[in-house]
Amino acid sequence: MNAPSPATRAGDPLVPIAVALAIAPIAVVLQSKAIAPIATVALLLAVLLHRRARGEWPWPRGRAALAAGLLFLWAALSSAWAIEPLRALATSLQLGGFVLLGAAAARVAGAGTQAEKARLLRWATAGLVLGLAAAAFDAASGQALRAAVRGLSEAPPTLAFGLKPAGSAMALWLPLVAAAPLPWPARAAILGAGGAVLLALPGESAKLAVLAAGLAGGATLLLPRLGPRLLGAGLAAAILLMPALLGPVLARGVPVGDWPPSAAHRLLVWDFTIARIAERPLIGWGMEASRSVPGHRDTPSPALLERFGLAGAGVADWIPRSQLLPLHPHNGPLQLWLELGVAGAGLGALLVLLLACRCGRSGYPAIATAMLASAAVTAMLSFGAWQEWWIGAELLALAGAAALRPKPT
Repeated sequence: MNAPSPATRAGDPLVPIAVALAIAPIAVVLQSKAIAPIATVALLLAVLLHRRARGEWPWPRGRAALAAGLLFLWAALSSAWAIEPLRALATSLQLGGFVLLGAAAARVAGAGTQAEKARLLRWATAGLVLGLAAAAFDAASGQALRAAVRGLSEAPPTLAFGLKPAGSAMALWLPLVAAAPLPWPARAAILGAGGAVLLALPGESAKLAVLAAGLAGGATLLLPRLGPRLLGAGLAAAILLMPALLGPVLARGVPVGDWPPSAAHRLLVWDFTIARIAERPLIGWGMEASRSVPGHRDTPSPALLERFGLAGAGVADWIPRSQLLPLHPHNGPLQLWLELGVAGAGLGALLVLLLACRCGRSGYPAIATAMLASAAVTAMLSFGAWQEWWIGAELLALAGAAALRPKPT
């Protein structure tokens, strides 16, 4: 009788990641901020179990991990000139450690057995089914589920906006279903129904993320090697050129009076951010400066509102009273430029390019590329680059992508 392997005796290191992917979809529906502690505990336990099973630490390695480390090292150095030095340094060290922990956990996921990886993908699929069902019920019932969790007898109108983070996170994780160890009709049904639910939920960025994932995944199915490279090159160029591409367009003005108010306000935010970038393009204003850059609390001037067609009747009454930069620019490349300058943007572009190359070497390049495309759309249109819950969602996606099984030969 064969003796059990060390990994068997010590337990499956992929179980914590599998559990996190199983509970994260419904957790993000109920409260998006729960993703950060879920991801932290899961990734740490996976690393510790790997150390116990294999007798070695899964230290982060590879060029992408190095680029991520250098990005947060530069962010930490920027605390020397940041507006809030202690906040800049603390955020840099905290998030840098979080990302490197995620890189280590991705190594754990990649080192798992075929059975362990299959179980992880099965649990992730089950979690997505539950999370999508919960989101659909909550939206259809007027947020009754999320109101009940909060002890509210009636859901306030603002509660609907809480489904936007859920939509973005599940759009990021949904492509994993395509590799689940299930019959293809079941996978196709879950992907189709999941995409339909996400397209019906509030939040334009999540809708665009679903569409981008489908396009990028489909293109990579046709061009397995070229697809990820083209996506990586395009995203890297977008990061490096974002101020130059958007600046002249916004300076001329864009008539957005008929746009959804949140989208119209976003252009005002980007216009202000690009102006601040131009003042310190080389080193930026320092990590976390989006919260305190000079003028961020100012409201749009009449001339600015006129330039964007927001001075007439029919415009949401809150736009003239809105801040020009509330918390973050809602655009990852612009936030990199604003806070970390050309060096930060360059490292961010390099990181995205290396991740895209890694997608091309995945067991399922189309799935990994679809996830990267989804993450990129959300990063460019929605949340702050340093929001912990969103970084946690990305790190869980990274671990899931690392567990994609190689195609049978």
